[in-house]
Amino acid sequence: MSGLTLDAGALIAFDRNDRRVVAIVARALTLNQKLAVPAGVLGQAWRDGRKQARLARLLASRVVEIAPLDDEAARAAGQLCGLTRTSDVIDASVVLCARARGHGVLTSDPSDIEALDPKLRVVKV
Repeated sequence: MSGLTLDAGALIAFDRNDRRVVAIVARALTLNQKLAVPAGVLGQAWRDGRKQARLARLLASRVVEIAPLDDEAARAAGQLCGLTRTSDVIDASVVLCARARGHGVLTSDPSDIEALDPKLRVVKV
């Protein structure tokens, strides 16, 4: 595993200073692992930048990549939902982002991620 892709639950927990999530992120950074956040996930977690300084600092870090949800990625996520008979395009974008980077997924909804790809390494928040 070369890094972690974070879902909205992970970002929210990090922003709320959840000790376990902060420790997981800190360990990944210590091991020089990259972090990825799909753009749709960022939209789910971002509410008020004036009150989310911790999250803003993490997102601005050189080790965090914001993965765009462009036309190609949106179609791929929709197709994955169709193949797996699921409906959450943002969760599908998390799975595709993690697959493309060889990442595990840091998530608050492991069953949702596992329904999309049971082979991914999932770390529960």
